Amino acid sequence: MAMEVEPFVPISSIPLPERNPATILCCQCAAPISGVDSVDSLCYDCVKLRVDVTEGVQRDANLHQCRDCDRWLSPPSQWVAAALESRELLSLCLRKLRGLNKVRIIDASFIWTEPHSRRIKVKITVQSEVSSGTILQQTFEVEYVVSSHQCPDCAKSYTHNTWRANVQVRQKVPHKRTFLYLEQLILEAGVHKDTINIKEVDNGIDFYFGQRNHAEKFVDFLTSVVPLRAKKSQQLISIDVHTSSKSHKFTYSIEIVPICKDDLVALPLKMARQCGNIAPLTLCYRIGTAVNFLDPSTLQTADVSPQVYWRGPFAPLADVRELTEFTIMDIEPLGPVKGRFVLAEATVRRTSDLGTNDTEYTTRTHLGGLLHPGDNALGYHLTGTNFNNSQLEDIENSKAHGSTIPDVVLVKKAYPARRKNKSRTWKLRRMNKEDGEMLPRKQDQAREEADYEMFLRDVEEDQEMRGVMNLYKAERRAEARKKKAAEDMEGVEETGETNGVEEVDGDEDGDDDSALEIPLDQLREEFEEMNMDEQ
Repeated sequence: MAMEVEPFVPISSIPLPERNPATILCCQCAAPISGVDSVDSLCYDCVKLRVDVTEGVQRDANLHQCRDCDRWLSPPSQWVAAALESRELLSLCLRKLRGLNKVRIIDASFIWTEPHSRRIKVKITVQSEVSSGTILQQTFEVEYVVSSHQCPDCAKSYTHNTWRANVQVRQKVPHKRTFLYLEQLILEAGVHKDTINIKEVDNGIDFYFGQRNHAEKFVDFLTSVVPLRAKKSQQLISIDVHTSSKSHKFTYSIEIVPICKDDLVALPLKMARQCGNIAPLTLCYRIGTAVNFLDPSTLQTADVSPQVYWRGPFAPLADVRELTEFTIMDIEPLGPVKGRFVLAEATVRRTSDLGTNDTEYTTRTHLGGLLHPGDNALGYHLTGTNFNNSQLEDIENSKAHGSTIPDVVLVKKAYPARRKNKSRTWKLRRMNKEDGEMLPRKQDQAREEADYEMFLRDVEEDQEMRGVMNLYKAERRAEARKKKAAEDMEGVEETGETNGVEEVDGDEDGDDDSALEIPLDQLREEFEEMNMDEQ
């Protein structure tokens, strides 16, 4: 098939659009122009010099910015978030100009200014028709002065009793480990940013919000991470009889299940039968949307939902404050393995009894994969201990479970050689909380510091816990001190003394510390964030 080719046409033969011939001279510069489409007998260049299409458009304006939240006022009363030199801020700047609707905007862009000058300059290109068929395009600059103005939301945050909703989180336990863990979950999810105040009270924390939907969103988050029950109440603040509009304050009461990780729990016999006929004497090994229990003698697990728990609540038999340190004399795996738990039979002695008596205890434990002869472990010593607990009395009187109560229940591996004041390579972030009206006593401060140190050790030992929170790299203050000390000691002769500084063997407790080191790839770089404090 032959391809058809159009004949070649020279450029000179292509007809050009007709132009009006020059018939007159410009009255200003005597340039030849067409008298048909000219404006007042002027050429285009003279029209640009004598006609200003930007007349009536503002050349300066004011912008209001809140210094606390960095939002901009969009009249009449809306506050919008916009970064410098962003499209949102450019749109706001153009809306602020009066007279801009009389011309057509072709282009607009920012001109760089010093950040501390509190000035914003915008270059705008506009078009307008000066006569029939004649369009004039001009470019001009507008300067905005940025003035500080506090938005209503930030003004409420600095004023007492301006909250609209309050979430009261409580847990009736003698320590703060659950709230320390919950605090890290809140920081990781960022749900604390809508609060206007956070106040620490006895047995819990109060979160204050400026809007009701923010509080409900926060309650939904808590329900998704910890077992709890919630109650809602409201108080009438004011009412307008003419429009029937009412103003309320809402309070959400959150009570977390008073059972924590590593607690020894005696389940009611009826509940134990409903949970797969598990042994009633169990350990709480994890807290999530439900309470997870483990039978250390069989590795059987059971989950108790908060709805089931609150139908028949019960208290733990013992908590982490009652742990006793034991020394492993012998341990032998029994075979069953369930996840990270390995069933084993261990022979232990109380560490405090070594060299005093030869009393040994034989028990089954779920720590067969961690413990070895010579290691130390923390556990509950049940022999000779009196508990005022009705569930334990029912277990002792039961024919099926009365003879299954062990002498010792091991909970976790202990690291006795760990240094108390060890400088960690990582750190956690804390929320800025307002203390209560009464200053804490010295014994309360000591207890809070002990709870926080225990929580940090739990983070080091539990890899699963580290997976749901953010850990940040700590400053190398210890390395800087060591380097400075080395520089100061360069001229010191090698004698047995170092100016009162004792030499410490770094390998003395390196075995225990090496197992607790967190890899650097699990740590994030340090950054500053609003409403957060470093610890």
